[in-house]
Amino acid sequence: MKLANPAYSRTLSAEEHAAGLLAALGVDLDTESTRRTPERMVHALQELMTPRAFNLTTFPNLEGYTELVAQHGIPVVSLCEHHALPFTGQAVVAYLPDERIVGLSKLARVVEMFASGPQVQERLTKQIASYLHDQLKARGVGVMIRAEHMCMTLRGAQAPGTITLTTSLTGEFRDDARSRQEFFAIAHEGRR
Repeated sequence: MKLANPAYSRTLSAEEHAAGLLAALGVDLDTESTRRTPERMVHALQELMTPRAFNLTTFPNLEGYTELVAQHGIPVVSLCEHHALPFTGQAVVAYLPDERIVGLSKLARVVEMFASGPQVQERLTKQIASYLHDQLKARGVGVMIRAEHMCMTLRGAQAPGTITLTTSLTGEFRDDARSRQEFFAIAHEGRR
């Protein structure tokens, strides 16, 4: 993998840059345990920044189902764009169907797609909701993410266990108080 940033030498690989960074931080890369650390580091970051390919499978809503569809416990793994440290948690994704419904596994895939790469939780939450609203032409979409940020728990404030909660609502979840209340009740129900 070559780095695209012109500030870096075009001839150095990502592994060479990782080795340079680690060496500059004082890591001894000449032991049996650390010799391949730059390669493993790059591989781990590539995994965090590369979503698996998928197609958003939708189906006609032949039954005319109009009630809320929600999933709890969708894993969220992303990389803080400010510190390049992971943040992890869970998402609740819900929608009010109109003419189409989505293959249920695809909700987790959409979360993964937007979580891959450098990200902030606020943008991530909004991207998931907007994408599903547009793709499904849903009457409303609600997304809630609870995550722990390593940039806050391992350094800086050093506040382990602190959870950041973000929400994004579209359509009826934003405009209709009863629908919004139902989403939040179901989103919090999954915590029990």
